[in-house]
Amino acid sequence: MEVPLLADDFLRRPVQLYPNKIAVVDGARRYTYADLQARVNRLSHALLGLGVQPDDRVCILSPNSHFFLESFYATSQIGAVLVPLNYRLVAADHEYILNHAGVTVVLVDYEYTRVVDDIRGTLSTVRHFVVAEDREETSAAAVPQGWLDWESLIAEQPDTAPTPVERSENDLVSINYTSGTTARPKGVMMTHRNVYVNAYNLTTHLDVRHDDVELWTLPMFHCNGWGGVYALTGVGGTHVVLRAVDAAEIYRLIEGEKVTFACMAPAVLRTILDYPDKDRYDITTRPRFVVAGAPPPAAFIERLEEELGWEFIQIYGLTETAPILTVSRPDHETERTDYARRARAGVPAVGVDILLQDEHGRPVDKDGVSVGEVCARTNVVFKGYWEQPEETEKAIQNGYFRTGDLAVWDGGSNIHIVDRKKDVIISGGENISSPDIEDALYRHPAVMECAVIGVPHQKWGETPKALVVLREGEEATEAEIIEFCRERLAHFKCPTSVEFRDELPRTATGKLQKFRLREPYWEGERRVG
Repeated sequence: MEVPLLADDFLRRPVQLYPNKIAVVDGARRYTYADLQARVNRLSHALLGLGVQPDDRVCILSPNSHFFLESFYATSQIGAVLVPLNYRLVAADHEYILNHAGVTVVLVDYEYTRVVDDIRGTLSTVRHFVVAEDREETSAAAVPQGWLDWESLIAEQPDTAPTPVERSENDLVSINYTSGTTARPKGVMMTHRNVYVNAYNLTTHLDVRHDDVELWTLPMFHCNGWGGVYALTGVGGTHVVLRAVDAAEIYRLIEGEKVTFACMAPAVLRTILDYPDKDRYDITTRPRFVVAGAPPPAAFIERLEEELGWEFIQIYGLTETAPILTVSRPDHETERTDYARRARAGVPAVGVDILLQDEHGRPVDKDGVSVGEVCARTNVVFKGYWEQPEETEKAIQNGYFRTGDLAVWDGGSNIHIVDRKKDVIISGGENISSPDIEDALYRHPAVMECAVIGVPHQKWGETPKALVVLREGEEATEAEIIEFCRERLAHFKCPTSVEFRDELPRTATGKLQKFRLREPYWEGERRVG
């Protein structure tokens, strides 16, 4: 017998087994699994009423919320494809993604309706705009003009499941846009099979279980919450929503909601570790903190486990791999206190075949020295890039996905990321494309040449630094250049420092030698991919 692996399974199970268990805590709102399924069904019916058909793209632009969680399952069960947007991007980025994906309905948090309104006239495929906001009462005056209110839209819809649509496990469940290393983001096509297998690996390797209470410090838009929206739901755990990262609120929720599990970027981990009033809270659980995006310093792991008594786990992967490729936690080969080894990306997850290839395509030795590109063959590798077959062909070669990350093997089959082939900058867990920033810098009338590199930053791991050559006779200050970028880019993408140079090193063919530019800043530091 062969039954398709469909994302809906992860909600169906807890609704059958634990209908009265709390599924979601979002501020003052608490929804049981029966409540969550009812809201999902009503949203599905509402989307059908708006004309959404199988394979249509539905976008959500929102911080973490119960609305966001509901959108995953409401779109999935009617065969639509969810497009989660990074709310930190600027309007021009949203405009490109919405048009490129051919989105028909946008679901938008109330704080971001103005962003969408500014580009509304350029959105050629969007037919309906829906605003999400929790209110005690909904009035017409409270809903922005030209928007449909989420709660009003679903209020009269039935709680029962919509008529099933025929789907394959190889059908798309989401398109997740990643900034990557090019000027335009690419749409990563995730199938039901991709997210299903990834959720199983999340459950297996991170010990996700029925009594877990997950604090959503990780944005749900980020690779579908690394698969947590499926894995935790499937075992009947409780989702505790965090709208914005705030150390005091994190500690309050860990204490009050008995949080046992959370996923985050290293910058969020540092925020938690450095919070000065953490001793005020009576925390009775031993939360498992899962970190990815960039390996944190070994000292962070030691502080978390020795000072707080909590547990550290690291995973490595990419949006294109749903994302889990490797996991790092103590095992029979690794002592718990071997923090340097635990700071590595880890060993392959179940069903993941990792290959490190040198520049000639040959496997490298497991000697901790030989460097190769991380290539992966596994069921969580994406279907391809939306409407970009040529980019898909570049990424998947000889049956392996080429990550663009460089690593070494150690004797215990741990991979250790040592660099990146491409010049993407990872700051606070977010991928930042240096060409995006350079494109903005070149719009400044005083800028003749520029290069953007990642430099060490104590909190964010690395941040963009702009190296600028000014035009003859022109003047500009560091503050002016940074402000110029902040007016044109999402703030997390902007340079945090600017250095003026007389010239920039180039090869004989005119290419910038960014490795030479980076070297002085990373002396004595370990730059990671």
